[in-house]
Amino acid sequence: NETEVVVETYVQAHQSWWDNKLTVYAQSEDGAYFIYNMECSEEDAAKLVPGTKIRVNGYKTEWSGEVEIAEGATFEILEGSYIAEPQDITGGLGAQNLIDWQNAKISVSGLTVVAANDEGAAFLYNWDGSGSEGDDLYFNVSSNGETYTFLVESYLCDKDSDVYKAVKNLQIG
Repeated sequence: NETEVVVETYVQAHQSWWDNKLTVYAQSEDGAYFIYNMECSEEDAAKLVPGTKIRVNGYKTEWSGEVEIAEGATFEILEGSYIAEPQDITGGLGAQNLIDWQNAKISVSGLTVVAANDEGAAFLYNWDGSGSEGDDLYFNVSSNGETYTFLVESYLCDKDSDVYKAVKNLQIG
């Protein structure tokens, strides 16, 4: 079920530009948005740096639990800037309302890196370890006896990003 929406929000990050489309993570004081395959020239994609205010016209939908503004959305750049501060959700990792933080900037702390597979790797390329440098990274952490899997999507944080390099430097414990 799709609903037509218009939102004013701020770019926080985006995935790689491809084929006149850009997937954007956006957030304002009112909430966070996943804007999937928004129509965008390569030239305009370069202008959508973190903090850029945009007005997005599109359709709100849901795919596999991900609430998004669907493919084909359009945008215009507006005056203004905002960078969201990550909210610490460490205490709520196992909570049923974790979904409330979908697409928002968050932080977690005090977690312990645990093995990502039976061989004791600190991280895996792809979920099953089948990948190589430049693929998605998966790693596990534990807190209060529970284990959580985190993913670094290479489309958002590629092999040259600080985030990707930090995960590759993780050590068990």
